[in-house]
Amino acid sequence: MTSKERVFTTLRFEEPDKVPIGDFAIDYDTVEKILGRETYVRAKAKTTIAFWEGRRDEVVESLKADIPELFRKLDIMDILNLGAMMMCTVPPKGYQPEKPRQTAKGTWEFQDGRIFKYSDLTGDITCVYDPRTWERQFKPEQFDLDPQVPPPDESTFEVWDVVTPIFKDDKFIVGPFPQAPEQVLLGGMERGLVEVAEHPDLVRRAMQAGIARARKAQEHWVNRGWDATMNGTDFGYRSGPFVSPQVFRELFLPGLKFNAQSAHAHGLKFIQHACGNNWAILDMFVEAGVDCYQSIQATAGMDIAKVKQATTPRMAVWGGVRVENLVSGTTEDVRRDVRYAMEHCKPGGGFILGSSHSIAVGTKYDNFMAMLDEFEKLRDY
Repeated sequence: MTSKERVFTTLRFEEPDKVPIGDFAIDYDTVEKILGRETYVRAKAKTTIAFWEGRRDEVVESLKADIPELFRKLDIMDILNLGAMMMCTVPPKGYQPEKPRQTAKGTWEFQDGRIFKYSDLTGDITCVYDPRTWERQFKPEQFDLDPQVPPPDESTFEVWDVVTPIFKDDKFIVGPFPQAPEQVLLGGMERGLVEVAEHPDLVRRAMQAGIARARKAQEHWVNRGWDATMNGTDFGYRSGPFVSPQVFRELFLPGLKFNAQSAHAHGLKFIQHACGNNWAILDMFVEAGVDCYQSIQATAGMDIAKVKQATTPRMAVWGGVRVENLVSGTTEDVRRDVRYAMEHCKPGGGFILGSSHSIAVGTKYDNFMAMLDEFEKLRDY
């Protein structure tokens, strides 16, 4: 079987020749060890700074060379999530964003007062302060239910059009597709949850506007050789969802259901990446039409064997190796995770091995290699 055939077979809950493997993303520090050089592939902070400084074309040339080499060297991977952040999608040619002022090491400030900081833990640059978080006013008329959505700038697909043709006949490729926000949090996490509690009708209007915009954008969408699309919304903490199941059904499920159903209408499988404890809303993933649930967080009580038992044969599962063990565990911890997942999830198809999140910044290279080695020993049906 090709990788593509292998994944489609397991998504049908049939046993392929081998268990498929893939990851949500492989961050730059592991990529650089594999390639033996620096790269912009998933180099989140480095890429952000390059874009700020007008070096968009430098990033593009790195991605066009490094992504194909990475996955040729990791030929074991069946799924290539090329739609992950800082992978193939790039700003248009001539992109000239506002360049923030660096105020200290690892700290930048924009003209509107927003402050961004570098995180050693994740390798990201994230907004840590927005002076308008609680001052910004939201009104229903701001959320257009009949928006005008222009076609995308073709130069944003410059990397896609080099990488996709190399792998599309053999690998199962996850690519971009216009999607609605699944979890509308107006003004960010903290403010957004307050808005959910105090102004649910406004949040519902924003959700409906997001669906309307995605529907218009889908009219311009062209499949360049992709098999699936993925949404990366996290719905919960380790203890449970951010909102009650009832609120999830009313305000968040419509976006999730729209995304899954419209992906299917355009010939794509739909994969949901969702960290946290999602037991209380798991049946709604199935109801929405999610084909595969990725990022099954064991440290949040989401034991992959129990999740598979609960969702077979309606929704496949993808994961099994704790990202925490990849980063800070031993090779034996990682091998144990692989063995557990394979023993409990392999029978009957419907299972893809991977990290419980990604090959994240800080992953020990020996642990990643141990994961692949143990998997190779056990993957045959």
